[in-house]
Amino acid sequence: MNKTERLSDMTMFLKDKSTFRLKDIMERFEISRSTALRDVQSLERMGLPIYSKQGRNGYYGILKNRLLSPILFTMDEVFALYFSMLTLEAYESTPFHLSLNQLKVKFETCISSDNITLLHRMEQVFRLGSIKHYNHCHFLKDILQYAIEEKVCEVVYRKNNQEHRYVVQFFDITSAYGQWYATGYNFKTNESRVFRCDKIIDMEESHLYQAKPLEEFQRKADHLYKKSGATDFEVAISNEGADLFYKEHYPSMELFLEHGQYFIRGFYNPGEETFIAHYFMSYGENIQSIKPDSLKKVLSERLKALIKHLN
Repeated sequence: MNKTERLSDMTMFLKDKSTFRLKDIMERFEISRSTALRDVQSLERMGLPIYSKQGRNGYYGILKNRLLSPILFTMDEVFALYFSMLTLEAYESTPFHLSLNQLKVKFETCISSDNITLLHRMEQVFRLGSIKHYNHCHFLKDILQYAIEEKVCEVVYRKNNQEHRYVVQFFDITSAYGQWYATGYNFKTNESRVFRCDKIIDMEESHLYQAKPLEEFQRKADHLYKKSGATDFEVAISNEGADLFYKEHYPSMELFLEHGQYFIRGFYNPGEETFIAHYFMSYGENIQSIKPDSLKKVLSERLKALIKHLN
């Protein structure tokens, strides 16, 4: 292991420590005392806030701060991080208080001018598909904070120009086509439901109910979302239809491959017939069979209504 790799591993080794002794580094990295001393000096020059306590029981201490200690990356890792960051450009809001332009500047101050030029050229030819939305989510960071802290909250939700109040515990945040969605457990109905984050217009912590541990929500969709009276379905699709499934699908459905045939199996709750029919309309001729007949009937009626509308 060369010195650069060793220093990188050393910062990871020390990141959660408040104190350490020289022998800890010597034993962990199998290096001499003199090499360990030089490495500690190198870490200090890199910005790690180290101080030394002299004496018989002396040690090194690490000051606590909110800045991350320097971590060394290869250029391939820098490129991967950079373009991962650019995927956030599709979102009007993120759960992080950040400026993408400022992040890009920080990236560029850490690499050579030749690599900056290479990065800009890659940005011109390497594009990640996304759909830009301009719906601002004012409480996205709060939703994330309540979720990870396992807190119950009361939200005001605007839908169809009407305001509704829910007492929920959020446990899942997802994004699709430039929109943010949060799934929360509704304590009044004892059911999980999905909220569009930009439609949440107010929220605050609530103490009406005892919060549940996050682990309780890490269950399959049929335990979280399936209601009494739900209908199971099975739709056989072509290979091209499988590609459509990977592009867009919902927690209440799964894709199966059996003897060369693809099936989408899942369920829909009462009142969701139109929604599920609208979803499968996008598959067009890639649908080969539909079960049950009630779903086939709803889909046929939707298609007839569309034809009538176009005529």
